[in-house]
Amino acid sequence: MTTQNLLVELFVEELPPKALKKLGDAFAGVLFEQLKAQGLASADVSVVTAYASPRRLAAHVTHVWRKAADKAVQQKLMPVSVGLDASGKATPALLKKLQALGADVSDPAAAVAALKRAPDGKAEALFYDSLVTGAALDTGLQKALEEAIAKLPIPKVMSYQLETDCALPGWSSVNFVRPAHGLVALHGSTVVPITALGLKAGNTTQGHRFEAKVSPVVIQDADAYAQTLLGDGAVIASFNDRRFAIVQQLAQAAERLGPGYEVLMDEDLLSEVTGLVEHPNVLVCEFEAQFLDVPQECLILTMKANQKYFPLVDAKGKLTNKFLVVSNISPDDASAVIQGNERVVRPRLADAKFFFDQDRKKTLASRVAGLDKVVYHNKLGSQGERVARVSRIATEIGMMLAVEGDSTIAMHAQRAAELAKTDLVTDMVGEFPELQGIMGRYYALNDGLPADIADAIEDHYKPRFSGDELPRNQVGVIVALADKLETLAGMFGIGNLPTGDKDPFALRRHALGVIRMLVEKDLPLSLHRLLAVATRPFVEQFCGGAFVPVQLMPPDADENYLQALNKHFGVANSTGQELVGFIYDRLAGSLREQGYSPQEVEAVLALHPQRLGDVAKRLAAVRAFAALPEAPALAAANKRIANILKKAQDVDAHVSEVLLKEAAEIALYAAMKDVAPRAKAQFEAGDYTASLQTLAALRAPVDAFFDGVMVNADEMDLRLNRQGLLKSLHDAMNRVADLSRLAA
Repeated sequence: MTTQNLLVELFVEELPPKALKKLGDAFAGVLFEQLKAQGLASADVSVVTAYASPRRLAAHVTHVWRKAADKAVQQKLMPVSVGLDASGKATPALLKKLQALGADVSDPAAAVAALKRAPDGKAEALFYDSLVTGAALDTGLQKALEEAIAKLPIPKVMSYQLETDCALPGWSSVNFVRPAHGLVALHGSTVVPITALGLKAGNTTQGHRFEAKVSPVVIQDADAYAQTLLGDGAVIASFNDRRFAIVQQLAQAAERLGPGYEVLMDEDLLSEVTGLVEHPNVLVCEFEAQFLDVPQECLILTMKANQKYFPLVDAKGKLTNKFLVVSNISPDDASAVIQGNERVVRPRLADAKFFFDQDRKKTLASRVAGLDKVVYHNKLGSQGERVARVSRIATEIGMMLAVEGDSTIAMHAQRAAELAKTDLVTDMVGEFPELQGIMGRYYALNDGLPADIADAIEDHYKPRFSGDELPRNQVGVIVALADKLETLAGMFGIGNLPTGDKDPFALRRHALGVIRMLVEKDLPLSLHRLLAVATRPFVEQFCGGAFVPVQLMPPDADENYLQALNKHFGVANSTGQELVGFIYDRLAGSLREQGYSPQEVEAVLALHPQRLGDVAKRLAAVRAFAALPEAPALAAANKRIANILKKAQDVDAHVSEVLLKEAAEIALYAAMKDVAPRAKAQFEAGDYTASLQTLAALRAPVDAFFDGVMVNADEMDLRLNRQGLLKSLHDAMNRVADLSRLAA
């Protein structure tokens, strides 16, 4: 049976440009999968090509059969005990089932003889062999097209009336992302008689609205689709080809301007513009140089977000007053198009300049009071109250990081935190929310504030996403930590935790940001202490808690503070440890993504190391230890020791040499007196790898101890002394990581 290539096109009104690529791929992909499922196309030889332009979705599939091959099918009917009576004749139930399947039951005996009997679990069953006729292309393609339309990733459809029913309002309507006006279905050069959205398939479509040579455009053959659309319709049907053409034209336009110009490329903008034009034509435009006095981020955002223009920068990345427009028409004289785009962008840039000039008339400090009128959260108060909390947290972190009592960094962190949100009440950020932080930095510099404070105002939102850069200076790191920790503490305090894939306050991202700063900046900060510092302002605000100097906080302050908040806000079943666990869970996931094994991660994080900057060194030490020949035996022994101590409970790590009776325990104690102090010194010096490798020397005496010593001796003093020996050993072995987690 020979095959021919298939072309299906749905011609519609302008599709959403940001979703066009996804719509095109989904349309072609589902159509192809459905054709393969029906045996009309083959996974081995058939190839699908997706097409998507602003006004069409199409798919070209090679090697499609006009009719699928017939297929032998075996169906289970029923157990033999149900289908045949005691004499082996067909029961009425069996005959009815066969008749429903289209089998000839005029001779019941012959019908039974044609069946197969085979074991099916504990019973024997009857099976019916039949030959299913392969699907015809028109039937199969109809089903495939309906499935492709139904499964398009359309967040919201629109209802519209069919053109044939315009005289009968409300009589017949369809739902689709945009009104559809044409359907092409060609198998080779033959039209496949299918329908969709009230349309009948043909071989004609429409080209470019203004530049098509003919209307309608006749597609003679499935393989001529893209070439015919380009030649007669002035449409580049392929999304990828159109995107490539735009990239080429942008580069060529910049090159013609000279070596001092580069296109500020944006992948999202490029995809959106590709979804807006059918035959791109890149033109060079410019605006008045006076607008370059406005921060370039404002101008770039205006051009990209509002006008879909591509800014041009110089070799140093500084914005120029020229930009590129991707037009959908190619007139002989493009001056009118160029002037029109320049005229359209000018008011936008003028607005940006006006906002910038007006905002600079007021200092950031004068805007602090305005934050009291901006709601942050109905339970946690205004942005002004939030800023006060962040400022407190930033000040205390700054004091924790102060060198030799120098409080300058704490003072700068406090000031930056106080001003970090003030640009939210400026005209520029009100118009362009994406510029928050960025404009704060410009206005801080305009107010004469130090550079590190200005940079911190911009950087305190960082890292904003995976792979984003960290704040550029220590003041920025402190304020960013304070901002994220305040969010985490507040949301956990009111019980607003992420669930499943829902995380409206981006708490997972905030936790990962805290982790990255603590790890990559190797900050000498305790995680528990940070969480206590972050939670305390809430307790003081809502629970009347007294101020406690950070140095005097108990180790479990974070848990106590969170419990107090949970109680105040009526959050039930909270242990106060959820936030700690949440952060360590995020850290564990991040470490696994970096290539560490679950056992390595679990061994290190089981100890809840407080200085996260040490985690990488601990993991490296664990990996090196696991490669030693002594590691499996020591890990297994460590697991055994942990179980013994767990059952014994409250064991004191004290050993009396007088009570050491057996040779093996005497030898183990002697080995520990030699090895443990060296390992501890190496641990305290931060050489975790050497510390674990030193402990490997204990393998032989540990093995001998468990082979020759009864830990739970009948004599109480011997038993307690041996448990104390094991407790000392356990403490010495598990400073870097919980080695029992490495046991098989």
